[in-house]
Amino acid sequence: MNSFPTNETEHPLADLLDTAFGVMRASAERHVPEIVLREVGTVTSVGEGIARVKGLPSVQSEELLQFRGGIRGMAFNLDPAEVGVILLDESTRLDAGDEVHRTGRVLDVPVGEGLLGRVVDPLGRPLDEQGPIHAVERRSIEQEAPPIMHRAPVRTPLQTGLKAVDALLPIGRGQRELILGDRQTGKTAVALDAILNQRDTEVVCVYCAIGQRSAAVAGVMADLTEHDALDYTTVVVAGGDDPPGLQFAAPYAATSMAEYFMEHGRDVLIVYDDLTRHAQAYRELSLLLRRPPGREAYPGDIFYIHSRLLERSTRLRPEHGGGSLTALPIVETEAQNMSAYIPTNLISITDGQIVLSPSLFQKGVLPAVDVGRSVSRVGGKAQLPAYRAVTGELRLTYSQFQELEAFARFGTRLDEETRQTLRRGRRLREVLKQDQYAPMPVAEQLAVLLAATEGVFDEVEPDRMAEAEEAIRTAVQESLSSVAEALREGQELTDEAKRELLNTAHTAVAPFTGSDEQ
Repeated sequence: MNSFPTNETEHPLADLLDTAFGVMRASAERHVPEIVLREVGTVTSVGEGIARVKGLPSVQSEELLQFRGGIRGMAFNLDPAEVGVILLDESTRLDAGDEVHRTGRVLDVPVGEGLLGRVVDPLGRPLDEQGPIHAVERRSIEQEAPPIMHRAPVRTPLQTGLKAVDALLPIGRGQRELILGDRQTGKTAVALDAILNQRDTEVVCVYCAIGQRSAAVAGVMADLTEHDALDYTTVVVAGGDDPPGLQFAAPYAATSMAEYFMEHGRDVLIVYDDLTRHAQAYRELSLLLRRPPGREAYPGDIFYIHSRLLERSTRLRPEHGGGSLTALPIVETEAQNMSAYIPTNLISITDGQIVLSPSLFQKGVLPAVDVGRSVSRVGGKAQLPAYRAVTGELRLTYSQFQELEAFARFGTRLDEETRQTLRRGRRLREVLKQDQYAPMPVAEQLAVLLAATEGVFDEVEPDRMAEAEEAIRTAVQESLSSVAEALREGQELTDEAKRELLNTAHTAVAPFTGSDEQ
């Protein structure tokens, strides 16, 4: 038998091998074998997005389970004879008889600054081909909502850049404002404009797409990239082609990512687009797992899954971080039926709603906000003081105009005061129109709205309103920078500043005045 010679020049690796063998021998001698008890279950059946497992007697609710091939699932139904599992990956690779292993932990996601500018799925896996996520830590997707004594009043405004929202339906940091309307009425557009308006602020944004078409999500991504909004935004995507379990987990995962920033003193805006599809995914899973159906076949706890999600949005007291999480959940209605099951539930949970009208959308009044049916329950408490001075009676005036306009269609004889109300109302409606991707700064909004309420536009033809408005905005930018800065910082609108704004507006609008319709 050959052996290593002792001549080091012939075999220089002899000493190295002897050392390695010595280390291995010492390690083997120190090793003490121990018995580890592991529960292993067996798949009994596989459905579309769910699986049934026998065994696992000690499995806990919502525990993460590991299947063959790296497929993950979440324990959902804990029945005496079997466990109903929500699958978080495609079920086509699973077969009856496959082994299932417990992980001893619940579903969690990565959180931290490394998620800004990234596109991920609800499990935290990157979808943007930009490498792995550099996370600070991992957090469970299910977190307890902050207790009452940790919450602060909602008094700081979150500017959306939309005149119709900031003036009439103010949103505060820590508020939950529902956006609802029929298909193709601009719900996502309102939420996107709110995200774009945070570009020069310290607000972090999270956009959660639930059950959306891939083309629609790609369009949102393109808009965020084009307007330089992706740098401060995290996008969580569970597309319509993804398993319903992934769609169900998406908003909770996105909220955990947002809560990290809130607990570190940051202000966060999160958009859930949309919770109608989230409820439908949960209904699908519940029916597949044979949970008892209720109204419209939704399970009995459909209210709870949304309330426990939205209750996590709040403003924290300074001693608890001082951050805020503002939620803009989106829900889709059918034929403007706000009394349907899911819209009614969400209206009762949130702090107000922005209602988008298909009729206004068809008339070209964009954003198609129905001022009469929209409300912000936080109201002027979360509005800059200057807005309260300018738009105090704006909502009432606009509502009166809409009512008068409906009666005027019958051709009745109108007195001069009524005709003046109609003339001013038509111009006010033109003022509230706004192009998408064009959020407006505070001072320019106030100048235009003040001009509308004080009658500066009364002699401007409706088809020239856009030009007159642009002239006022340009004049404010060029000649009232100090006033604009004061208003943006939240100072009161003084009489002198009001006069300056009105004088600037009159001068800017003068070239556009002309004969008016009778």
